[in-house]
Amino acid sequence: MRTTRELLFILLFPVLATFASPTLANMGEDDSAGSKESNYQEGKKAVEAQDWDKAVDLLSKAVQSDPKNADAHNFLGYAYRKKGVFAASFEHYEEALKLNPKHKHAHEYIGEAYLLTNNLPKAEQHLVELQKICSPIPCEEYKELKLAVDAYKKAKK
Repeated sequence: MRTTRELLFILLFPVLATFASPTLANMGEDDSAGSKESNYQEGKKAVEAQDWDKAVDLLSKAVQSDPKNADAHNFLGYAYRKKGVFAASFEHYEEALKLNPKHKHAHEYIGEAYLLTNNLPKAEQHLVELQKICSPIPCEEYKELKLAVDAYKKAKK
């Protein structure tokens, strides 16, 4: 004989599943799995250590060996942005987004780069993309870029 709790679960599970499925389906694709390639892994460590020159060197090698790795392009774009080399930064963010149009980190970071180069309209375009990808529940990348856009607007007043 089943307990009341088990019966309640059996009865409510289909209802909960109905509401949960659309929400989970709209969370957007996860960023690609990355790579086990050593330059990529060491490049990520260099990014975490904020060693931008080393990160650029290693991640450049990683994208040469695996040009279809959206995460490697995204990290390389990030390292270039931190070095203040915006042309290369945009090139790699754009490549990451070409490879994976729903790459949340790439949208956030390219939006931040556009703010650093005083291009608010482009930053807002990526904020809109993140809103679509992360709907109905805003993701961290959307929240971070939204804060940056709001701060930029406030500073320009």
